[in-house]
Amino acid sequence: MEPDIMLTVDLRLLAYSALLCVLLWIPYTLAGIGARGLTAVMGYPTGIYDDLPDWARRSQRAHMNLIENLAPFAAVVLAAEVVGASNEITALGARLFFWGRVAQAVAHIAGIPYLRTLAFTAAWIGTLLIAWQVIVAGGPMI
Repeated sequence: MEPDIMLTVDLRLLAYSALLCVLLWIPYTLAGIGARGLTAVMGYPTGIYDDLPDWARRSQRAHMNLIENLAPFAAVVLAAEVVGASNEITALGARLFFWGRVAQAVAHIAGIPYLRTLAFTAAWIGTLLIAWQVIVAGGPMI
């Protein structure tokens, strides 16, 4: 019988964040297909989203922003797992990142400027919390 493997909160929220990232392209891509047709969108056109509605362009920017921030988040979550630093603080950091990114995507697409910034900042702080735990658990610096 194989042992039960329990994901930490951090790893589970990393997986959820990755899922959010792989789904966030759908709104702006559908907007592009609706405006230009499937063939045009599949043909690697430049500027395909330039004249779409504001919400669709913001959707693309929200997706790109998540892509930029997902790699550092994943790196610190995985480092925390490797060095055994996963704890309640890293779980809080992962929750801040995931829910901050959900709120940031919604606020960005809806065009709510201050909420977008606050949500981004919460997610960024989440990543920093996890990074700090990795630094503390990792021992002396080289």
